[in-house]
Amino acid sequence: MDSFTEEVIRVIRSIPKGKVMTYGQISAAAGRAHGARQVSRILHSMSQKHDLPWHRVISADGKLKIQDEETRNEQLERLYEEGLELQNGRVNLEEYRYEPR
Repeated sequence: MDSFTEEVIRVIRSIPKGKVMTYGQISAAAGRAHGARQVSRILHSMSQKHDLPWHRVISADGKLKIQDEETRNEQLERLYEEGLELQNGRVNLEEYRYEPR
């Protein structure tokens, strides 16, 4: 596993309950400003293996991008359980965005 992948996993694990981060934000925090698509691939292929809180990762516009309806509903349910509320299908990033140090 390369160092960027390891750092992406570390950043995703650091997202606390009740907060979200965007793909681009995770990429930048992991040291690659333009690696949002790679974050998506890492999340898709390694979430289960590394028990990542995949449901806390959303798009830059606050929308949930998962196409599969069942998985999307699971993401919605998990976010609601953590206290997040969506408005017009979006997470309010001003309120719920996590900014790691």
